[in-house]
Amino acid sequence: MKNFVQSGNNLTVAAPYAVESGQVVLIGQLAGVACGDADNGAQVDIATVGVFEIAKPSADVFTVGAPVYFDTATKTARSGGDTDSNSAGDWEAQIGVCVEAAGAGASTVRVKLGVPVALS
Repeated sequence: MKNFVQSGNNLTVAAPYAVESGQVVLIGQLAGVACGDADNGAQVDIATVGVFEIAKPSADVFTVGAPVYFDTATKTARSGGDTDSNSAGDWEAQIGVCVEAAGAGASTVRVKLGVPVALS
């Protein structure tokens, strides 16, 4: 194909905030996991596919197949969607789905990156 650019499994982007290797990078609806450390605005490679353990608040509960959102203010995965789209720090973007149940008290959740396509 003449118009093929790349597989998109890894992308190089400008870090929207300082990140460490293994942290979620969220730019609009584009989510990935940093493959290395980067300062705010510096180029960083992000993995956009795969299953990753992401930090979560201990009170949040996840079930297999449930959507996983990302809170840029706390840099954690969240189990509920945006509660107030006008507030800074809300977790508006779904970054993937939970692949292993994570109950209250757990510090991480396993997330398959990417938002599934809704079937009609």
